[in-house]
Amino acid sequence: MTGLPKLVMIIGGVILVIGFLMQFIKLGKLPGDIIIKKENTTFYFPLMTSILVSVILSVVFYLIGKFK
Repeated sequence: MTGLPKLVMIIGGVILVIGFLMQFIKLGKLPGDIIIKKENTTFYFPLMTSILVSVILSVVFYLIGKFK
């Protein structure tokens, strides 16, 4: 259990960096994202963005598991 605090700090740092980069990368406006606008309501479902993030995270976790 001694590695848990270090792991939590690394995960927090990664989330911080991703959040910072998301300010500059327009990831949520990909073709395939569903946007429905009615009178005063907007429904947004980032389908393609979700698939892209899932593939990227799968590759990252695969590489982390490979080198562990």
